[in-house]
Amino acid sequence: MSLREKLTAAVKESMLARNAERTSALRMIQAKLKDTDIAARPKGVEQVSDEDIQAMLRSMIKSRRDSVLLYRQGGREDLAAGEEHEIAVISEFLPRTLEGEALEVAIKEAIAATGAASAKDMGKVVGALKAKHGAALDMGAASAMVKAALAG
Repeated sequence: MSLREKLTAAVKESMLARNAERTSALRMIQAKLKDTDIAARPKGVEQVSDEDIQAMLRSMIKSRRDSVLLYRQGGREDLAAGEEHEIAVISEFLPRTLEGEALEVAIKEAIAATGAASAKDMGKVVGALKAKHGAALDMGAASAMVKAALAG
């Protein structure tokens, strides 16, 4: 089942359960997906691929995390909680990302495989990580850890 089909099924399920908050978040994802499809049409693409949908979802999560920080700085905990709920709903449609020890092990393997010795080799290591783990990486966290590993 494609991500698009999973999203449609989740909307129907949420509507039947009368879960207004979840339905709203899911419809927001569908609207963004429709915008993404429309933006891809000049390239001759009628519907974007699952990889493009995952990139779109990651972008949506990133913007919501930024909003959470701003809302908390402004003392608007109610709005921050709403954004966090949307992050949770969006995250359901993304594959699990490598975190903690698993990410550290993957980075050590990539460093060993590329023979990286300094921060100059960071691009090689990140490239090897992308090739092997692709969608399971949070590139922001992975890049920071690679940089730290190569510096130390």
